[in-house]
Amino acid sequence: MRLATLTSGGDCPGLNAVIRSVVRTASNEFGDTVVGYEDGWVGLMEDKRRDLYDDAAIDRILSRGGTILGTGRLHPDKFKAGIDTVRRNLAEAEVDALIAIGGEGTLKGAKWLADNGVPVVGVPKTIDNDVNATDYTFGFDTAVSVATEAIDRLHTTAESHNRILIVEVMGRHVGWIALHAGMAGGAHYTVIPEEPFDVADICKSMERRFQMGEKYGIICVAEGASPKEGTMEFQAGEEDEFGHQTFTGIGQIIGDEINRRTGYDVRTTVLGHTQRGGTPTAYDRVLATRFGVHAARAAHNGDHGTCVALHGENIDLVSLEDAVGQLKTVPEWRYVNARALFG
Repeated sequence: MRLATLTSGGDCPGLNAVIRSVVRTASNEFGDTVVGYEDGWVGLMEDKRRDLYDDAAIDRILSRGGTILGTGRLHPDKFKAGIDTVRRNLAEAEVDALIAIGGEGTLKGAKWLADNGVPVVGVPKTIDNDVNATDYTFGFDTAVSVATEAIDRLHTTAESHNRILIVEVMGRHVGWIALHAGMAGGAHYTVIPEEPFDVADICKSMERRFQMGEKYGIICVAEGASPKEGTMEFQAGEEDEFGHQTFTGIGQIIGDEINRRTGYDVRTTVLGHTQRGGTPTAYDRVLATRFGVHAARAAHNGDHGTCVALHGENIDLVSLEDAVGQLKTVPEWRYVNARALFG
């Protein structure tokens, strides 16, 4: 058989580990060959493909960040309009099944292909950990580790200067990175998109710290957080061509408001793309590798229209429909537990 794979959406630590695993499993277990499409769905549409061999070069990508195939985004309307091109390109490459590696948007594209008769298997990827059908996605552990290290480093400078330091992390619609990094790094307040904040509560928490002699504070904020209605002025960003909201720097907005209300010196650090670049953690390498093994097996065995998923310690297959049904948000009880540590 001949399998194909691509990576789409934002880059993520562990993508290369999946590619390596797919190629090696396909070759070692079944004698299958693998072709890789460059630049995500765009590369599939433009037939930008290259053969992937089970050789020393593919073996060495395990620890590399990013993706050797490149990635990109394609508007859903353009993607759907090109279904005939997709079918033709896969047929000309003699591809028997496609393995699509990506987040919610990519998996929605994979589901649409499956609904239109294209044999496809999905692999969930996102540092945000927001794919509902799996306990964890690879890339999340690396992102949390990067954010936690940043918070660890900021503790000493905040304490030295008697400052409040705000760390803005990624998290468009969900606050998993902020929740975990805030807890692991000992942040004194964490703000997530699922729970609109009242800046007055944050100010009270910081004032209590200063009054008790702890004259500094660390606040971890997810980029998609927003205030409770009527608590402060806030202008939400517009949407881009893919329907993604653009952000206006919520960390800085909160910092300016805390400074205005309390007079404390507040500085903001935006971690941005550092969270999804660089070397994946050991956990993410293992999870990504396991996903790749099971995806290659599913593609070879004809288990199409499915997505690999972690449930407890096991890797299972779920339907692509279940994988993209809804975002996995932080449940209220998890945030309540985190609140016990604020201040």
